[in-house]
Amino acid sequence: MDFSFSEQHVAVRETVRRLCETEHRKLVVAAEETEILPREVFARWGELGLLGVRYPEEDGGSGLDKVSDCIVREELSYMSQGFASSWSAHSHLGIWPIWKAGTPAQRERFFRPAVAGRKIAGFALSEPDGGSNIRGLKTRAERVAGGWKLNGSKLYITNAPIADFLLVAARTSPELRGDAISLFIVELPAKGMEISKLRKEGIRASETGLIHIEDVFVPDDCVLGERLGTYPVILDSLSENRVGVAANALGMARAAFDAATAYAQERLVAGKRIGDYQAIAHKLAGMSAEIEAARWLVYYGAWRVDQGTLDSATAARVKLVASETAVSVSEQAIRIHGGAGIMREYPVGRIHRDALVYVIGEGTSEVQKNIIARDLGFKS
Repeated sequence: MDFSFSEQHVAVRETVRRLCETEHRKLVVAAEETEILPREVFARWGELGLLGVRYPEEDGGSGLDKVSDCIVREELSYMSQGFASSWSAHSHLGIWPIWKAGTPAQRERFFRPAVAGRKIAGFALSEPDGGSNIRGLKTRAERVAGGWKLNGSKLYITNAPIADFLLVAARTSPELRGDAISLFIVELPAKGMEISKLRKEGIRASETGLIHIEDVFVPDDCVLGERLGTYPVILDSLSENRVGVAANALGMARAAFDAATAYAQERLVAGKRIGDYQAIAHKLAGMSAEIEAARWLVYYGAWRVDQGTLDSATAARVKLVASETAVSVSEQAIRIHGGAGIMREYPVGRIHRDALVYVIGEGTSEVQKNIIARDLGFKS
């Protein structure tokens, strides 16, 4: 395996960095304060080919790879996890299943405009009582003339308040089997679907919703793939996205580390830079080592996706290490800043709040450990 980045990968990174510095960064403070993500960023991402970076050109994408996808995530997260989270929920969870399992008509109607940034997508899976137990989801789909009627609720759904369509996971039969769960494409606004925007401590610039679903009609041509039993597509999507959100975590860890390093170089105590005191220098050294370890694990996971060899345990290891690194590094960054660490003019407090989301979202660290333990041959 070659652990180097290609010229194309370097070009992608430079494109996203330039976009963040020249256009996006000035929007971050207002987006964080108002908890409103500017919709126009999706059109800009689509124009630059960033929403479809890992999808084939013949399908409307940029024809690159998962490594490129992770580079985009890392650099957006370095700037703002709120922006990166909305990008991720759209460009992977919201449209990957349609690209993977949708009919040609569904790809044309939903995937292509979404990958171009003309429509915003989301993925409605989590439920108030379900947590990470996907098999136990309670939202149900009942067969009616010409389609299906959905009833239930969804919680913590990224992009829901601004989405043009959602992929909704629902149960088509009461048995607790994977093949009883299917995905339905719901165009918004939809009669019977009420979306309430949630206020959050972390990733505030990314809009998140609670969804109440009452007798929402979905025609047959909006059942994903026009077939039932797409639970395996959900599992594959989540495994791959765990590598993706690990790249998000890496970007946050880098941002916190760079802020802490800069502060340690500028802050003087008794006429000496605080970074020259061993206690601070050792913190920074440890943070640097954690980030470097997470970096190579993230891109190893991305490489495994591109090779078609990613398994759920590898994805869990990648996500576990990177997300815990982001939390650890951002906490140490706050400590290095001292009192300044809780002031809003410094980014480390925001980064830490955002990082905490990723030891919970996309499967908690405990869930990742359960997956890894099973891979080791233990029941958990």
